[in-house]
Amino acid sequence: MRRLASAQKGRAKGAPAYSVYVNRPVGRVFAAIAHRIGLTPNGVTAISAVFTFSGILVLALVDPSWWTGLLVWLLLAIGYALDSADGQVARLRGGGSLAGEWLDHFIDAIKIVSLPIATAIGLYRFSDLPTAYVLVPLAFAVVATATFFGMILNDLLKASKGIRSSAEQGGGGALRSIVLLPVDYGIVCLVYVLWGWSTVFAVAYAFFFAAAAAFCLLAAVRWFRAMRTLTAGAANG
Repeated sequence: MRRLASAQKGRAKGAPAYSVYVNRPVGRVFAAIAHRIGLTPNGVTAISAVFTFSGILVLALVDPSWWTGLLVWLLLAIGYALDSADGQVARLRGGGSLAGEWLDHFIDAIKIVSLPIATAIGLYRFSDLPTAYVLVPLAFAVVATATFFGMILNDLLKASKGIRSSAEQGGGGALRSIVLLPVDYGIVCLVYVLWGWSTVFAVAYAFFFAAAAAFCLLAAVRWFRAMRTLTAGAANG
């Protein structure tokens, strides 16, 4: 645990509070256990995927109730913590590989789009909500995918110009971390504890979708301006 604490990567500026103050410490415990029993980073990634996609399948296949909502949240939360643990195990072992980083991001990409689609399927199959409401999770899938791709592409293009990513730069204000809680994946997972009460869930889920859509729009404008600045700088250079 002491070695892990000194081997943490920098956090993105103003990263959402749950990911920083809850998920990463829980992931650190999982990483320590995984290292002691000899799991590789890719092995931890695979176990993370099993938990995450088990929760996603419950959404799509099992009739909602109070206990299925708790089960979905628990599976997703453990999967998310293990998603943090794989990178920590890699750093504990002296550094990860490009193949491991690719696998981690590839599974993240599937997870991000699968969760809202499974939500739409579950609501369509089991709830009494108007059929049109399934457009909300389907739109959430679009927003989540666009945001994830935008973040990855943003860091990739910056790296091509020799600029460190926001995560590598570290830092960030606590207030911004709290403000960004509604777009934190860990907090979005928590809304599934309401899964057994479809009307209440629908209201809460719509709020998180609105927050995600607003964040994506504002971030896209900011990222585009940053790319224009990089382009202008390259032209002047």
